Amino acid sequence: MVVPTGIGCAIGGFAGDAIPSARLLAAATGCLITHPNVMNAASLYWSDPRIHYLEGYALDRFAAGEWAFRPIRLQRIGLLLDLDIESELLQRHLQVADACRAALGLEIGPVVTTDVPLGVHLEKGESGASWGTLERPDALLRAGERLRDLGATAIAVVARFPDDPHSDDLTAYRHGEGVDALAGAEAVISHLLVRHLRMPCAHAPALDPLPLDPQLDPLAASEELGHTFLACVLVGLSRAPDLLGADQPQVGAITADQLGAVVAPAGALGGEAVLACLERRIPLIAVENASVHSVTARALGLQDGVLHARSYAEAAGLLLALREGLSPTTLERPLPALQRLS
Repeated sequence: MVVPTGIGCAIGGFAGDAIPSARLLAAATGCLITHPNVMNAASLYWSDPRIHYLEGYALDRFAAGEWAFRPIRLQRIGLLLDLDIESELLQRHLQVADACRAALGLEIGPVVTTDVPLGVHLEKGESGASWGTLERPDALLRAGERLRDLGATAIAVVARFPDDPHSDDLTAYRHGEGVDALAGAEAVISHLLVRHLRMPCAHAPALDPLPLDPQLDPLAASEELGHTFLACVLVGLSRAPDLLGADQPQVGAITADQLGAVVAPAGALGGEAVLACLERRIPLIAVENASVHSVTARALGLQDGVLHARSYAEAAGLLLALREGLSPTTLERPLPALQRLS
């Protein structure tokens, strides 16, 4: 299940609002692979052994057949903190990590702070999608390498993001519209670490708490519950699978050859994971899920191998049909008669 980040999807464009859909697809298939954008809900989370949590870059490499993954019971999560985080806000994040140790039994540590501030900048493309840059990516990679060398098997990153509590984009987001302005920069951070270290990684932004908004939309409510967004990242990473390259033993691993289908928004089909699955002739279920993108099957000239669903509930039905060996076309009406070739 792929829901690209930072493009304002109606489902999956907010913190954790795609979790109900992911749970449904996991129930329909028995095994769902998805990424943090789908599962992270700030102070909220949902742990399901049928759902495998792969960072977006790792998901792309998996779909292309370059990497595999192996489910495990528990990761040792190293905590990577941006030097730019103020002392009180830093302490809030450390307390969340301690709470996850005490209440959930997670293995967290060591904790490393970058040697210089990361310098996060937020940007927006012409399409309206969000992205971002880092002034010091080298500092991020050095801290990640240090955590790996100290024994961490997964990395949770907390970078200081710019505060802009009165921006129009943030107001629109809190009222259930527009694009998550932070998501694109978050993807840059996690992609960079995963590409460099081939370790499970996910990111939580450090921000000052926002003033109360009585008109808050339910879709944005999960981000208003606490001082940090770290809890969901720690839970997701705690059972994130190990990432395996082609040069590593594949015993017990899940590979792209085992994929039965890929589910993605109908207007966001240009991503690497989706295109890699189509190349491998893996069925694509394109779900109506509006965003700022319009990369549709028609725009890509795709005819075969694409099934269309009006909702994730309908996508779950199509997945059940594929799982049971039913042709989805036989479920539609009218059912055209076969035509004999001359």
